[in-house]
Amino acid sequence: MIFSRALGNTLRALLERDPRVILLGEDIADPYGGAFKVTRGLSTDFPDRVRTTPVSEAAITGIAAGLALEGFRPIVEVMFCDFTTLCFDQVLNHIAKYGAMYDHQVECPVILRTPAGGGRGYGPTHSQSLEKHFLGIPHLRVVAASLYLDPLTVFSQLLSQSEPVLYVEHKLLYPLSMVDAGGDDSPELLFGLDSGECGLPTVTISAVPRRECTVTVFAYGYGAVQAANAAWDLAIEEEIFAEILVPAQIAPVDWGPLERSVAVTRSLVTVEEGTAGWGWGSEVAAQVSRRFFGSLRRPVESVASARDVIPAARHLEQQRIPGAEAIAQAIREAAR
Repeated sequence: MIFSRALGNTLRALLERDPRVILLGEDIADPYGGAFKVTRGLSTDFPDRVRTTPVSEAAITGIAAGLALEGFRPIVEVMFCDFTTLCFDQVLNHIAKYGAMYDHQVECPVILRTPAGGGRGYGPTHSQSLEKHFLGIPHLRVVAASLYLDPLTVFSQLLSQSEPVLYVEHKLLYPLSMVDAGGDDSPELLFGLDSGECGLPTVTISAVPRRECTVTVFAYGYGAVQAANAAWDLAIEEEIFAEILVPAQIAPVDWGPLERSVAVTRSLVTVEEGTAGWGWGSEVAAQVSRRFFGSLRRPVESVASARDVIPAARHLEQQRIPGAEAIAQAIREAAR
């Protein structure tokens, strides 16, 4: 099953099992069914709880906050990650703060879904990965969609707790098939689940057992797919073995799975599609360098997009956004 359909089925299952769930967003109702068709069919079957809204991200998010305070479990679709800037104030100064401000007498468990990333030639204001601007907000969880973890498992866990969530879906994942990390979808690779403290597991992927790997790669979203492909090619063609760690929750980071891998490989590469500097990879590199000071074989390698706007021209876009070859080169450097 492709990811977009798995996600749509997940939202349907949540609506069926929990009357508190309400979906809000621009153009999510039928017949359009959302910009990426994730919500197609849902408004027909749940007309009172799947609602198309006016074009105002701040208003949508504010309404969701009010619903959450009243005991509902709103899930907001922000049509493009670029537009999360328009609801940043609602997230930072209201949704994420209410629980702490009122001594957890009230909670505001809003879930914001948003398609992020480039690769489709959508240009400077529809191709960005802006999740790094949300990573340091206290009491906000940032979760990344993955081909390796069933979205129903993820959303069931998110609905079982009371903190707000930003759920980032890379656009290039939508048409790709889900991979059963515990099944036989890709028998040439070794998959595992490393459960930590955040309630969501980290998926491990490698061509050989961990003890034979010389590099750990920490990647999420579509970057994890690229990293897995790069690692497989390097294993076959150059006998460089890397273990890919794919966290579901990217903030706060669940350090346990990463520490267990780096303790063996003593080398780390981080992969993100956000712009380089002051981001997720920088924070991971700083923390791992502190925790493993003296035992790392070399500095942490970080792969990220160029510090530039993203062009609409596809060939220029590819020069700004890291691909599998950039990840492969970073793994080669880290394996030295």
